[in-house]
Amino acid sequence: MVKNILVGVFCTMLFAFKVHAAQLRVNISNISSNEGMILCSVYTSPDNFLGKWVMQRQEYADSSGGVICMFDKLELGSYAVAVLHDENTNGKNYRNYFGMPTEDWGVSNNIRPTMRAPTFEEARFQIDDSITIEIRVD
Repeated sequence: MVKNILVGVFCTMLFAFKVHAAQLRVNISNISSNEGMILCSVYTSPDNFLGKWVMQRQEYADSSGGVICMFDKLELGSYAVAVLHDENTNGKNYRNYFGMPTEDWGVSNNIRPTMRAPTFEEARFQIDDSITIEIRVD
């Protein structure tokens, strides 16, 4: 009897502490050519936003029909997404003399500040359940 009660309490605790995993779908629009690759990166912190340490990264070689990046099993919380159209497939985002990117890019919330990079706070969005966002690259 006590054993059955303990098993019941244990199972209840497992369900109570279950981590909800969500799916993030990112629709990429305004891709200027089929050359190169589309790189999609998910960030969880302002400390590494637009840096090389990403939570998840995906690469897509064919952008002829548009690109949809899918990220599965994300915990609920705050995220930001950055997209790079890496036309020369070198995995880097080169900048011109003034520090502006030379390849098309975009971030969540479609933030495009002038003369500076977007911040994590500007690109941040909340995942409370599976979600679809739209990012335009320019």
